[in-house]
Amino acid sequence: MWCLILERTLLYFSCYIQELPHRTELYHEVPPTCWPIVYSPDYNITFMGLEKLHPFDAGKWGKVINFLKEEKLIADDLIVQAREATEDDLLVVHTRRYLNKLKWSFVVATITEIPPVLFLPNFLVQRKVLKPLRMQTGGTIMAGKLAIDRGWAINVGGGFHHCSSDKGGGFCAYADITLAIKFLFERVEGVSKATIIDLDAHQGNGHERDFMDDRRVYIMDVYNRYIYPGDGFAKRAIKRKVELDWGTEDTEYLQKGIVKRDEVVFKAARSHRIPILMVTSGGYQKRTARIIADSILNLHNLGLIDKELATSEAENPKCNVEKLDCPSHLTIQRTRKASPWDCEILLTDIQNASSAGLHLPCKAI
Repeated sequence: MWCLILERTLLYFSCYIQELPHRTELYHEVPPTCWPIVYSPDYNITFMGLEKLHPFDAGKWGKVINFLKEEKLIADDLIVQAREATEDDLLVVHTRRYLNKLKWSFVVATITEIPPVLFLPNFLVQRKVLKPLRMQTGGTIMAGKLAIDRGWAINVGGGFHHCSSDKGGGFCAYADITLAIKFLFERVEGVSKATIIDLDAHQGNGHERDFMDDRRVYIMDVYNRYIYPGDGFAKRAIKRKVELDWGTEDTEYLQKGIVKRDEVVFKAARSHRIPILMVTSGGYQKRTARIIADSILNLHNLGLIDKELATSEAENPKCNVEKLDCPSHLTIQRTRKASPWDCEILLTDIQNASSAGLHLPCKAI
């Protein structure tokens, strides 16, 4: 789970001149009739059964959408269609050398942990494996802007926290967390600070390496100390480190599992009018998609996410001076301004790679 808070103030941008950002299709106007929920059927990885060779459910994103449709929460014409991150988009963070490495099938096989990918022509790997991940990466970047415009947003995908600018791993080929932050730094006037709160079962070594020496970004990470990736160097970037042991129960971690945890996070953000972005990240069980859908439905039933609410907040943004104590005990300072650019954004990964609902986030799957 990732939680990102971005403090916006024009002062940080007054002392230097930035190059104009490249032209992108990811920051575009979205019809107000759409929910700020980003998805594409192209998120799902399906090719000759290869996706079944990894415990990660590479088709869970479509299942989440289908569950939400069954509950009449959304329809196809109410979803924001994700767009693929282009090479220029990716180069905002990634090195060209790393992107060129992805043109070798054995590199992608290593990153995705699916050995047979090694024997596929790279044009198939690009189309069937990497394109879905680029679509999700584009979705996270789009949802970051939507969260600012609407007050909240969900990317039904993304959360690739093991990928850094020059190295992928753990089924993460693109650094969408880093990209979402840097796009906002570059393109939204006044965005100058971020806090990432990573509550996935695994250490988020990708974004940690990317922001190692960046004082604008504060990182909190809660993870099982005994499982992948065990990246000692990346841990140096963590400002608030919580290493948990095997078998840590809900009573010690939060109290009531994923759905309740997500509710706590959204209640805190919404009550303080902090824009919030949710990405769904990991999930290694067959029930993962159902749990994600149940969490989103619960948030809607409680009035924490709503299309009309999103539209209203986009039209009438407001911030006050106050402090917010997150469930992680992180204190967040908000600024006293009424401009839409003078409050913070909370980016949170609602799902994690732990077991379904209970015994999280420490149980390896």
